[in-house]
Amino acid sequence: MSRIRAAFHDPEGTRYGIPTFWWKGAPPGYATRRQLRAAGLRPGGQPVAAQILWRGVGGTRTAYLYRVELARPKRIATPAQRRAIDAALTARRTCRVCGVVRPYCIPRSLGECVDCAYPEGVAP
Repeated sequence: MSRIRAAFHDPEGTRYGIPTFWWKGAPPGYATRRQLRAAGLRPGGQPVAAQILWRGVGGTRTAYLYRVELARPKRIATPAQRRAIDAALTARRTCRVCGVVRPYCIPRSLGECVDCAYPEGVAP
């Protein structure tokens, strides 16, 4: 085992407070939030079960691990919530001046679409 791996190997949690493993060294049954999300799961309120430490740009990096068997299925938005999200996103794309729904979000700095803000077609 290399010195870097040995520095981050603490499966009992005596050095770091929780079980700690090196990069790609966690045993099966643990997953990060992204891995849970990819599997259609969420942590479901459980505390962090372990961590992974590795040396990266800017110092030591950390990834928290959760137990897969305690994870719950992801919640799905209701039809009413989906309608509300669609309405909010449409409002962000609608120009207040001309009322046209644009294929991009209206810049908050302008408060109107680019065509209304720069009618000559010349942006500063």
